[in-house]
Amino acid sequence: MNWQADGWLQGVTWLASPNFGERPAGAVSLVVIHNISLPPDEFGGDWVEKFFLNQLDPAAHPYFATIADLQVSAHFYVRRDGRVIQFVGCDQRAWHAGNSCWGERDNCNDYSVGIELEGSDTQPFSGAQYAALWPLLDAVQARYPIAAVAGHCHVAPGRKSDPGPCFDWAAVAARYPALALPAEVAA
Repeated sequence: MNWQADGWLQGVTWLASPNFGERPAGAVSLVVIHNISLPPDEFGGDWVEKFFLNQLDPAAHPYFATIADLQVSAHFYVRRDGRVIQFVGCDQRAWHAGNSCWGERDNCNDYSVGIELEGSDTQPFSGAQYAALWPLLDAVQARYPIAAVAGHCHVAPGRKSDPGPCFDWAAVAARYPALALPAEVAA
């Protein structure tokens, strides 16, 4: 996979979100894994895309009225079928982690790439998603000095639970033994 200007990855679908900002000085060194489904625990449709593009119709589902005014984005979104969509160039700061901390560093959005997997805390992710995630992580590592991979639950403990207990951290550890992982999943 090759990169374009501003950290846009070739070979994936691009949908430019307005929800991003400039990164402060410093290297991108962390990948944060998330899960998302809209409505919650339902897959398919284009609701997540609309959410990241600020086009979510609050009247389309009762849950949407509670989130439609949020301005959220991730760098990448991996659908259940393995299709990868990029919303923010990785040289920019996506708004995916919120109030967060990894190690001694706050504001994970400043130095991380956010990858959302279409899913929930209660259902396993698909084989197609992992088959798409590995080359995506490889590409991100090839462009940036990634030192660690963590879940949203690890950078925002008590506030977030994703990617959830169904995410295969053992596979991440096996494929990327040089990367730091959260203590509870690295063992």
